[in-house]
Amino acid sequence: MHKISKMNKAIFIATSEPHSGKSIVAIGLMSLLLGKTARVGYFRPIINDVEEGKKDNHVETILSHFNLDMTYDEAYAFTRSKIIKKKNKGKVGEIIDTIIEKFKNLEDKFDFVLVEGTDFAGEGTVIELDLNVLIAKNLGIPTLIVESGVGKTLDGFLENLYLAYDSFKAKEVEVLGVFANKVQYQNIELVRNSLMEYLPDNVLVNVIPLIETLDHPTMREILEELNGKVLFGEEYLNNQTGPKAVGAMQLHNYLNHIQENVLVITPGDRADIILGALQAHISANYPSISGIVLTGNIIPEESILKLIRGLHQIVPIIAVEEGTFNVTNLIGNIKSKIYAGNTQKIITSVNVFENYVAVEKLANRLITFVPEGVTPRMFQYNLLKRAKKARKHIVLPEGNDERVLLASERLLLQEVVDITLLGNRKEIEAKCAELGLVLVPKKAKIIKPIESEHYEMFAQTFYELRKHKKVNLEMARDLMTDVSYFGTMMVHLNLADGMVSGAVHTTQHTIKPALQFIKTKPNTSIVSSIFFMCLEDRVSVFGDCAINPNPTAEELAEIAISSADSTIAFGIEPKIAMLSYSSGTSGQGEEVDKVRKATEIVKNLRPELKIEGPIQYDAAVDMKVGKSKLPNSEVAGQASVLIFPDLNTGNNTYKAVQRETGALAIGPMLQGLNKPVNDLSRGCTTEDIFNTVIITAIQAQGL
Repeated sequence: MHKISKMNKAIFIATSEPHSGKSIVAIGLMSLLLGKTARVGYFRPIINDVEEGKKDNHVETILSHFNLDMTYDEAYAFTRSKIIKKKNKGKVGEIIDTIIEKFKNLEDKFDFVLVEGTDFAGEGTVIELDLNVLIAKNLGIPTLIVESGVGKTLDGFLENLYLAYDSFKAKEVEVLGVFANKVQYQNIELVRNSLMEYLPDNVLVNVIPLIETLDHPTMREILEELNGKVLFGEEYLNNQTGPKAVGAMQLHNYLNHIQENVLVITPGDRADIILGALQAHISANYPSISGIVLTGNIIPEESILKLIRGLHQIVPIIAVEEGTFNVTNLIGNIKSKIYAGNTQKIITSVNVFENYVAVEKLANRLITFVPEGVTPRMFQYNLLKRAKKARKHIVLPEGNDERVLLASERLLLQEVVDITLLGNRKEIEAKCAELGLVLVPKKAKIIKPIESEHYEMFAQTFYELRKHKKVNLEMARDLMTDVSYFGTMMVHLNLADGMVSGAVHTTQHTIKPALQFIKTKPNTSIVSSIFFMCLEDRVSVFGDCAINPNPTAEELAEIAISSADSTIAFGIEPKIAMLSYSSGTSGQGEEVDKVRKATEIVKNLRPELKIEGPIQYDAAVDMKVGKSKLPNSEVAGQASVLIFPDLNTGNNTYKAVQRETGALAIGPMLQGLNKPVNDLSRGCTTEDIFNTVIITAIQAQGL
């Protein structure tokens, strides 16, 4: 899979204290590693004891969220209680031997292994730190140290971190970097400079601020910690809570204390607070609430419960036995964890890691080999990273579609793009409430075309552009009520950077407005499309599989050139295979001749491009077949761009490859337009929309 120089195959994440926040580092690192290399494993030598039938939270979160190709049992060696028993019997050597054996099995299986140290949940700090040092030493892998700044003076924080650093260095364990975690924003530079003064230049110093939302528990954690009962909103228990607001005053005063994602804590008989908080959640004039905790083991009367059941927007409401004062303190003492089902916290962790850590420097130190090829996950990681470099504004005309809303929530959560949804605000907000979406109604711009301040100007602009085609102003006004026309005009007039549509509408409905007034690029006669086909060990580009039914030789050549340019822009070397039912000079017939002519046109117009045609699909992608049929070809067996002779062949082939191999097909991405407008399939998934918006944003960057 890769060429090797001096090689790291693993990293050990260590801390010297509980609640250091090393989960953020582990999740951020796993995301980074999977974006840089094909196969990554996870190992936690010692896990905390768990109840029978349950799994360690850290292990389960990493394995499930990142879909790692390994079993739960492979991911750890011992539980904490077994370690203590073996240590008490003097079997430290046996502990280390077992850990080494399990680690080596993963090292053989994966390109890189992320190893996470213990949580300091039991033994004394020094004893547990020594055990982590011993494990890292015996595994022969470098270390990253994580230390929390919560509740410490600068001197105390630095002293703890230096102690941990010196402990590893004393045993000749290389420390690649340190993470000062949960630091107040105003102290970031102070902490960074202090660490850099003490530590050698080759130790990477990263400072991550305290992110309050990661420390606040979810409604599920509150439910479990307080042994509560769910009354409403069980499907939204992963809601992230914010500040607490105890309902002990009259409603008109209480409403002044509602902040974004506030957790409402009130006795179960305070119907005024309960209903007032729910109404505030629905109201456009108040922030959203994350949930309601009813105290004192009091369930509201049936008339109140009936009223709540009829609301179209709901949040988790749980009832607990303790009184209000005790409940407020107990919730404040919950040590929130990142767990497998809490996608919001996981994505927030990745965002924080990428925003505050020198990820490229870290990647260069960790990954000391060059992977061959690009896996789907690596390709998606790089797409996401490129889209975030210059945040663009994408309009989505089909704002009422569930898939569009789910993709929008994820895009906004990951801070990839700004979004405008076209549609009726009340309908979209009701759909978001039904789906449990929080960010879309808050952060996306929602426009109903006919009610827009730009509606008349858009109609006038369209009239001026199309009056030579006998379009009058009334026709223009009518067309501008159509979401495809309105969204395309937003792109045309630079009120959005790109548009993605087609989840509900036909390809013609999506593309026709773009052809009418966005038009094609200079020296481009046709609009064509490509799919990025993310196969197991590579990314291939298929074109044209969505737009042109039966292109001429000249059009086929233009599709090939456009596809090669798009491929280069997305970081893939183009090796173009012009596909047909025969390879080389052997075939005869009108269709083969068309492909042969198109190949010659490309060679004449762009002699620097590597191209082969006509060539059969197997000869294009299989090295053995390719070399047997075209032994002197630079493309045969290693084609990255596959150009199909017609839409029938292309569309069926991409779908067959997608279904039979499980490949991820990203696209279609349209090429040839002056500004990016992309079409979805009406059978598209949320993932398809998410990926298409990302490539549209990258196109809008001018790449």
